Order: sequence, then C-alpha cells, then structure tokens
Amino acid sequence: MNTELKEAIELLEKEKGISRETLFDSIEQSLMQACKANFGKNDNINIEIDPETFEYRVLAEKEVVETADEIIDPILQITVADARKTDPTAVAGDIITQDINSKQFGRIATQNAKNVILQRIREEERNVVFNQYNSKLKEIVSGVVQRINGKSYAINLGKIDAILSENEQVKTEKFRIGERIKVFVIDVKNTPKGPKILVSRTHPELVRKLFEEEVTEVRDGTVEIKGISREAGSRTKMAVASRDANVDPVGACVGMNGSRVNAVVAELRNEKIDIILWNENPAILIENALSPAKVVRVGVLPGERSAKVIVPDNQLSLAIGKEGQNARLAARLTGYKIDIKSEAQAREAADFAPLLDNYDENGELIGGELLPEEEELISGSEA
Repeated sequence: MNTELKEAIELLEKEKGISRETLFDSIEQSLMQACKANFGKNDNINIEIDPETFEYRVLAEKEVVETADEIIDPILQITVADARKTDPTAVAGDIITQDINSKQFGRIATQNAKNVILQRIREEERNVVFNQYNSKLKEIVSGVVQRINGKSYAINLGKIDAILSENEQVKTEKFRIGERIKVFVIDVKNTPKGPKILVSRTHPELVRKLFEEEVTEVRDGTVEIKGISREAGSRTKMAVASRDANVDPVGACVGMNGSRVNAVVAELRNEKIDIILWNENPAILIENALSPAKVVRVGVLPGERSAKVIVPDNQLSLAIGKEGQNARLAARLTGYKIDIKSEAQAREAADFAPLLDNYDENGELIGGELLPEEEELISGSEA
C-alpha cells in the first residue's frame, strides 16, 4: 500500500472537502502530463490507480516488431527480444503493455506533474466553496466583520469572505471588526480568482428569512408571509395569512409578549415592523396596510389598481406617515396607488363624493356601486 499517498489524499479529502475520485483524477492527469513532457507524447499511455491500496501504475502500450531496424518510434514500438522480457509469448504484431517507472522522469516533468496536481486541487477547492455557498443563495448566513474596504465590508463566512457593498448597507448601520451579523445572500459568482459572494442587509427577503428562523409556524408553512415592503433601517410592513383557521398569523409572528418580533427587530437594529393580516379583498387589505391609522372608508378600482381612502381628520398625518412613509409602504405592499384624504378634505373633493353619498350617517353602504368596474367598498375599522 502506498501509505504516503493514502495519508495525503485522506487529509485533502477531510480538510478541503475534495472527493477522492477528483484527487485520483488529478493524479492521473499529472502523470499523463509528465509522460508527455518526458516522452514528447502520451497517446499510448494509461494510468491505473487502485482505490484500495492507493498504488498506481503508468502503462505504455507498444507494438511488437521483429528487429530494431523496424522501429520507427521507440515510444510506440518495441522489439520481440525486449518484449519477451515482459511477456515471453510475445511475437511480432502483438500489442503489449509495459510498466513505466515514473520515478525516472526528469526534474522538469516531475515539477510539471506537481503543478498540475496543485492547480487541480486549487480549482476543485474553489468549486467546493462555490457549490457550498451557491446552495445558500437567497438564504441568510451568519458571518463576522473581517475588515473594512473603503465603503464596503468584508464578511467572513468561514471558508470565504463575502462582500457587503455600500448599496446593500443600511445607512444607519455601522459595524465593528469582529462583530457577528446576519446577511442575505443575493448572488454567488464563480470567477477565475475564486467564488465571489455578494450579501445584503437591505433586501426585503432578509426580513422574511429572519421570521422563518424565529417563527415555527412560518418555517413549517402554517403561516405564510404574503408580502413585504421595506425601507431598510426605518420601517417594514409585512402581510401574513394562516393556512390553519386555529392559528392567528399576526399573533404567531409577534410571539408571547412580543418575543419573536422583538428578536427580528433587534437583529435589524430597531427597525420598526408592522405585521398586518392579509386579505384577498383589496379594500380590506389596504385598510389593514395603513395601520396603525384608523380608516373610515375605502373605495377600490381593481382595473386601475387604485384606491381612495377616507380617514378621520385626526388620523390623516398618521395614515400618511412621516414624509409619506406609511402610505408609501402600504402602496408597495398592496400594489395599489392609494389616495388618502381626511373626512373634511373628502367632503370638498368631487372624486371622493361617491364614497360619502353612498353611505348613511352610520357609515353603512346604502346600495349600488360607487364606481364602475368592480368597485369594492368597506366601512373602516381599526386594524
């Protein structure tokens, strides 16, 4: 048994994650390269490696000819006399296999063979790392801030550093070297210099994956996250629904005393998270999405993906939010353009008149459609 080769292969297999078959293949390629460097060709060369004993043989196939005068190429041909040293029954015209002592290869051939093995190991090591992290594409990984490169961070993931570029950073977040953070893998590229992993702290899916980690019902599919709109570092709105009538999706995500949502908020450095109940009725969904503001009435025109919303006079600023953030996030979450007015403003706006005219003083729909093309209306209630 070739103990030295066995130990080397098993070490590479364990530490680098490179398969034994790949290592055998690289040895075969290196020996073929050495033969070509030593003899000028390797067309008649075969390599045999025993996977059990780790012994290898370099074999050359040669045509047997009668005399030395008939030899045109000594690499491909051999006389009967020399052939019978290996095979006593050899006669002219036979093809015999002859062992080649690879230890007799010259220094250049040996060095080339070594370089082939090392190059193949480096390539395979890069492939192993690429495949490992490519399987984590669109997933969360945990890493340590390794260094700061200009405006980007290098995040060490174990076997490789990922890049957290300026565009994928939350503007309010600053990290220290050695700090452990969670990031969302947005891209994995296999480049000549090795795998390149791009990660994000701003991607909306980071929020989804954090809730999958914290909420069992989300992880097992009982609670479904139907949509997320996010302004990273400031606020996120997330709509959830339950596949089990006995499970409250909002309560499941919030957790006992807010434990689950607070864990996500802590990871996102105190980013506010509004968890709302999903509804197939766009009017109800819009009302829920504008939480925490109270809504009086919603008029939806699905064909135009637009909605008109009336809120109490004292709720207008809350419904719109600071710099329009609440309304903007609600619009992204629902996919509807939302026009919000207070009750006082609605009374003075002609296009809001149908919402007021078709309701009685108790806020009940009198009857008939408000607007053409499948208009849906609801009375507002606290989300």
